[in-house]
Formats: sequence, C-alpha cells, structure tokens
Amino acid sequence: MTVSAGAKARWWKGITGYQWFVFAVAAGGWLFDNLDQRIFSLARITALQDLMGPHASMLDVQAFAKQATALFLIGWGIGGLTFGALGDRFGRARLLTIAILIYSICTGLTAICQTHWEFALLRLATGVGVGGVFGLAVALIAETVSGAARLAMLALLQVLSTVGNIGAAFAKMGVDTLASQQTIPADGSWRWLFAIGAIPALLAVASGMFLREAEPWLKLKQAGALPKGWLGSYGQLLADREERRNLLIGTLLAVAGVVGLWAVGEYAVDLQDAVFTTYFAAQNNGGNIAAQVAQAKNWAYLLQMVGGAMGMLIFTYIADRYGRRPAFTIGFSAAFVMTLFVYWRLETPTDAYWMMPLMGAAQLSVFAGFSIYLPELFGARVRGTGVSFAYNLGRFAAAGGSFASALLSTRMFAGFDAPAPLRYSAMVMCAVFLIGIVASRFAPETRGMSLRD
Repeated sequence: MTVSAGAKARWWKGITGYQWFVFAVAAGGWLFDNLDQRIFSLARITALQDLMGPHASMLDVQAFAKQATALFLIGWGIGGLTFGALGDRFGRARLLTIAILIYSICTGLTAICQTHWEFALLRLATGVGVGGVFGLAVALIAETVSGAARLAMLALLQVLSTVGNIGAAFAKMGVDTLASQQTIPADGSWRWLFAIGAIPALLAVASGMFLREAEPWLKLKQAGALPKGWLGSYGQLLADREERRNLLIGTLLAVAGVVGLWAVGEYAVDLQDAVFTTYFAAQNNGGNIAAQVAQAKNWAYLLQMVGGAMGMLIFTYIADRYGRRPAFTIGFSAAFVMTLFVYWRLETPTDAYWMMPLMGAAQLSVFAGFSIYLPELFGARVRGTGVSFAYNLGRFAAAGGSFASALLSTRMFAGFDAPAPLRYSAMVMCAVFLIGIVASRFAPETRGMSLRD
C-alpha cells in the first residue's frame, strides 16, 4: 500500500517527452475548446443585442440566445457522433487536428458576421469541430500512458479546461476595460473576443506535423482489425452486449452532466445580468451600471471556474480512493442541491461570489469523471466512438433542454416579473441531475482495472 501510494504521488516519473507532447496537444485542444465555449456564453447576449438591433426586446434576445445555444449544441453533437467513429477508422491524431482547425476557423469567422442568423449558423459549424475534440483527446491520452499517469493526465485534461474558462473570463474583462477606456469601440467589442478564438489554429499546425497515432490503434491497423467503413465502429459497438450496456450507462451519465451544465448552469450568467442590473440601479451610486454589472458577472464567473477546478480534483480523489460509482453519486447529488439553491436564492453580487464557486464545484466535478471513466468502459477498436457517442449525445439532449428552458421561461412562467421566469425554468430543469444519480448506481466499477485493449 505504501509503494502504491508513493507511485501515485510521483505519477509523472518516467513519462517521455513525446507522451508530454501528446498530453499538451490533447489538453491544449480541449482547453481552447472550452475557451471557445465560454467566450460564446459570456458574449452571446451582447453580440445578439448588437446584431438584432435596438428594436429587439431583451426577452427576444434571450430567447434567440437559447436557440443559438441549441444550434451550437446540435453541431457539437453531430461532430462528436461522427469524429469519434472516423477517428477509430482513420486515426485519432489526424481527426483531432481537423476538429481543432474547424472550431478555430469558424470562431474567427464569427467575429466578422453581420446578422444574428449568421451568428447562429456559425455557432452550429463551430459546434461540429468542438464536438470532435473530447473523445479523440481522451482516447489518445488513455492509449499513450498507463497506470497512475493515465488517471492523473485525464483528470488534468478536465482541470485545464477551467483554465480555458478562466482565460475567457479574463479576455472579456480585458475587452470590457479597453471598451470603457475607448481604446477600442464599445459597439461591437464582442467581436474581439471571437477573434481570440482563432488562435488554436496554430495548435492544429503543431498537431498535424508531430502527433502520431497511439500504439493500440497502430496494432489494430497492422492486424487489419480496424472498423470497416466510415462509421463501421458503430456496428461493432452495438453488436457486443457489454459494449452496449456500457454505452447506455456512459450516455446517461453524460446526458445528466451536459444538460445540467448547458441547459441549466449556463443561464446563471443571464440570471446574474438581470439581478445585478436591478441591484446596482437600486444603489443609485451614480456609476456606470452596465460596467458594474459586467465586472460583477466576470468575477462571479471567474470564481465559478476556480470552484469547478477544485470540484474536479475532489472528484478525482474520491474516484481513485473509493471508486468511480460513489464519486458520480456524490457529484450529481451535490449538483442537484447546489444548483437548485443558487437559482432560488441568488439576489446580489455578494451572493454570487460565494454561491457560484460552490455551484461550479458541484456541476463540473462530474466532468473529470467523464474523462477518466468513459475510456475505461470501451475496448480499443471502438473507444473513440464509444467515448464520443456517450459524451456528445448529451449535446442533443442539452439542445432539447435549451429549447425546453426557453419555452418554460417564455410560456409557462411568462406571467411572472423578471427574472422569475428564468429562475423557475432553471429550477424545474434541475431534475436532470436525478438521471445521473440513478445511472451511477448501475455503473460498472472500473477502479484499478486495465484498459480493455
């Protein structure tokens, strides 16, 4: 036991330079992937207000923002369901490079769009690239390193995703500051944020030049055992009883986490906008209310991401010490309770500064579990397909959740004064976390087991 604990404490010992390069490309692609997602979350309202014009009401802008989010998630789901299978057939390193290129180029193009429908369609296209990254990235890491190093690197991949989130928050704070100082035009300042999202194209160049396929995939290729056809891995995945069962469990877990984050948690930014505006207007301190609201939202988001990183580390400890199943049960239970509480009680910026870190820790904790657990559920021939399908099918469910949330806020709860419709619709949507709690009780325990290669 002492030797095992010491080995885990020194998991980085013996890792080669190339293995670190694989981790850097995979984690970097996922980091910038998350930066892109968060730029969209933080800038979508401002962008759509600009593109839809002064005659559009805030309720109309928020409703279209939810539709744009749904299109983004649909593209994400399409990319995830196709890129994983293509990676199993043609090579995960090659398809990871293509996915990074797609989302970086389309994000850059968003910076120059002229209408709200162009904005929404570019988010659909961006989602295709974004959706392709996760399954390919975790499969490459899982098959390149082993043992304690595999668990640590897969967990760090998700922890570093919060660096992308925090980077987006700092980028928005910087752009807001430059706009307030009139260094850049205040009108259309959101375009600078989406221009930043084109940077990972440089990472794709490095990936295309130096990233190689993992040894298990190369052995399957030499043996002629790769899936047949572009989407042939789906046939192999569904033909095996154990793979089918694991696919169902992994998908239910991911659906609960992804819907909970994107169809519930992401709209905390919109709630903060309404609550903070009312709060600062009531203070009547003569300051620029819009600037005060933007600053408070940025700090709340930054603290939420710090909490998310801590939640992922706690999940990793529980998963390694006690098992994957109890870690998921605890994570989803915490997400249900904390998210419900935040939407019920959030009233001031001070509330947000302590509530959002706790909600971030609860909601994002299970995402560390997805990177650690999903590749452990599937064999080498279909690992990319299985991970991508399980993780990204949740995007379609989240898109449906976004439409449902929009209907709840604009129809069922439309008679209430703002921001009550947003509060109540989000609280109803919190029921999705119960799916994760139930699914975790049936999940096969993989703690201490080798990958099925």
